Amino acid sequence: MPSKTNIMMTYALLVFIWATTPLAIVWSVSDLHMLWALVLRFFIALPLAIILLLLLKVKFPHHLQAWHSYLAGSFSLIGSQIFTYIATAYLSSGIIALMFGLTPIIAGLIGRFVFQLHLARIQWIGMTVSILGLGIICFGGETQHVHPLGIVLMLFSVLTYTMSIFWVKKVNAQVEPVAQATGSILVSTIAALCIVPFIWQYVPTSLPSLKSIAALLYTVIMASLIAMFCYFKLVQNIQATTLSLTTVMTPMIALLIGALFNQEALSVMVFVGALVLLSGLVLYFYRDLKASRALAQKIKTPS
Repeated sequence: MPSKTNIMMTYALLVFIWATTPLAIVWSVSDLHMLWALVLRFFIALPLAIILLLLLKVKFPHHLQAWHSYLAGSFSLIGSQIFTYIATAYLSSGIIALMFGLTPIIAGLIGRFVFQLHLARIQWIGMTVSILGLGIICFGGETQHVHPLGIVLMLFSVLTYTMSIFWVKKVNAQVEPVAQATGSILVSTIAALCIVPFIWQYVPTSLPSLKSIAALLYTVIMASLIAMFCYFKLVQNIQATTLSLTTVMTPMIALLIGALFNQEALSVMVFVGALVLLSGLVLYFYRDLKASRALAQKIKTPS
């Protein structure tokens, strides 16, 4: 079992990658058509994922249920990211990260209305507060790089991403995480090939800037590969609630990174909306945090 220091470093690395990926996406489309940046991301990621699969000697299942799982997983990749990349024309990187913070809220709503899961009153309050914060951001950022259309696109992105998680769990193909990721990247690459004829007129005719190329490689290596290993390592070694808190931490860090490195100045109203949205997330997780704290205390105190 990894040491506590190792787990903490892995957690910090995952938060850092997720906080910087939105800015990397924004930079990668600075000299490339947004959908070409997306397509190239999968074209580069696929051979790297296959090499990793071979190096780690992980079996790649190819039965029907496994392919069903890969298809379901691809919706959290190209299915979700196609909306994210289009949204870069309307939103700053910090707001994109903030929108992904709504993932547990969307998951809660799907769980309630599709799978009839119970939600506590404080979770409903947390959802309401987060939606209020989102409304403040929409109306408070009209004069800046915060466009309502971008918000709608990101809602579709988060919804697709969340539905993909439920879909993969429902298929329950018992596929190794690395094989699942590789298969989903493969299906996403096939989908990317289908996009190419529609964006061929925007094919890059000159070499993009070094910043754009570096950002593209960052999304491939860090966001698509290393973050995957960090995530599944943490899934196996820490409580789900602790891992879910990344959705609260990541957006605020992303907002600061966007302001520092991409001059993404935010209005007071947008900043207030972000705080309200994140406060709603904290309320949503309150019961889980309380239960986790009580369990940890029980383990520390022998009976």
